[in-house]
Amino acid sequence: MQYLCLQRHDQQYQPGEVSPGTEVAAEAHRTWGVGVDDLSTALAQQWERALATITTHPSYATVEISFLRDLLEELHASLTAETFDAAAGSRVGAALAGARLTDPAVPVVSAPVLHRLTEFSDHPETGPRMAALLVAFGHGHHFLAEAIRADDVEEGQRRFRLVFDHASIAIAIGDTNGVLLEANPHLADMIGVPVESLRGISVYDFAHPDDQAAIRAMVYDDLVPARAGTAKIERRLQRADGSTGWATFAITYVRSAFGPDYLLAIGEDVTERHQLQEQLHYQARHDALTELPNRRHLLDTLKSVISAAGENDLMGLCFTDLDHFKEVNDRYGHGVGDQVLATVARRLHDSLQDDGCLVARIGGDEFVTLIPPPADTRRVAAVADRLRGALSHPLIVGGHRLHISASIGAVVTPVADKDPEWLLDAADTSLYDAKSGARGNWILHTVHAAEGADDSSARCGNA
Repeated sequence: MQYLCLQRHDQQYQPGEVSPGTEVAAEAHRTWGVGVDDLSTALAQQWERALATITTHPSYATVEISFLRDLLEELHASLTAETFDAAAGSRVGAALAGARLTDPAVPVVSAPVLHRLTEFSDHPETGPRMAALLVAFGHGHHFLAEAIRADDVEEGQRRFRLVFDHASIAIAIGDTNGVLLEANPHLADMIGVPVESLRGISVYDFAHPDDQAAIRAMVYDDLVPARAGTAKIERRLQRADGSTGWATFAITYVRSAFGPDYLLAIGEDVTERHQLQEQLHYQARHDALTELPNRRHLLDTLKSVISAAGENDLMGLCFTDLDHFKEVNDRYGHGVGDQVLATVARRLHDSLQDDGCLVARIGGDEFVTLIPPPADTRRVAAVADRLRGALSHPLIVGGHRLHISASIGAVVTPVADKDPEWLLDAADTSLYDAKSGARGNWILHTVHAAEGADDSSARCGNA
């Protein structure tokens, strides 16, 4: 702190004469409200507050007051020395840059504080010396700060590449036309190609053909023209081996300050989730034993047929019930009974697989066949005959040769504005009539447009 006490040790003073050191002490007290011993600390604190005004810059680092005080004393020593050392300014500027204070504004906010040192120097060249020190301070700070910032940029790029290449998510950068400029290995793995082959290709090269229009509308017709925002898409992708997967991406439009704008895409493979969803959807709509559509699937399909039907469209339903199936369970056990149901289901399905019909198991030994429009009595009767024919040959199950027959209640009815449950009840009523006779009977009812009006019926003998 003795540097800020400007008393010259080689000068003698007469009694009553005021020394420069005394003048400095008085000035310190008037200006700072402190004594000379605390002056360097007070000035360092002012410097620290000035530097704090640039704390929003990412390169700002907190410095100790003692560090700044040492730098002030080095500048003051050069300012008041017999032999002037302008390089002290360079050393102090470089010291601040070395302390990670690399913001270009550091010399600007420091200059007013450092200039206060002239108030405590009586050297005749104080003004020119301070000017030289401030210039040297700026140069010393600039050169080291630039080097440090360059290193920071290189380090930042290295870290970015490390994260980019090893991220567990897919990352891609593309131009605003959909051409990939950069892609990471995770995206390459999702598609099944080397990462090098992704650069320069279009996103449409691996997008599913059926999804390309939706991608174009969401990203290139909406996001790109707006030049802002993020689009979230979940679409299919085509893998190199020909298989299809699912991926979800968040695509952000980025305005560049140094070059063309670009698109940043962050995504992940969600194929397993889609497969699980499809599996759960299938299980909810299919019978576990026979793998036929279940009652829920049948009702959903009926609703779709009804909503799409024209005013005069007709459809048919065949309600099939195995005759005396309880005897099979009682005699051979439920294990054999389940095998019988599975075999019957397969035969019924195979007999109509090319006819556009839906065969469903709605419970127990009951099966329903939906004949969609256009349907008439001739077509529905033909379907009923094929269903009975599917069971005309014995079943070999568990080493047993079993003859299984079924009764069928069929109905032909207008479709428009009908209720699905009512349609099933109509077929069930026809089945009840069929089972009132011998085994293997089937009966067909035709319903008028007026709900419930029975037009005609036909009965066939047992199989």
